[in-house]
Amino acid sequence: MAVPARRVSHARRDKRRSSVWKMDAPALQRCPQCGELKRAHRVCDSCGYYNGRQIISVED
Repeated sequence: MAVPARRVSHARRDKRRSSVWKMDAPALQRCPQCGELKRAHRVCDSCGYYNGRQIISVED
């Protein structure tokens, strides 16, 4: 069986276990057309607008 050659230090162990590398929730912004929350640089799901132009037609 494999056995670790050296003991892992507290700092190295804690660095590995830290949540620094974990993903954050995406930042949301208000759509200037309808006011719904949407992700940045993406077409709004509720109205279909992006950068002041209608990209997709959304049925109500």
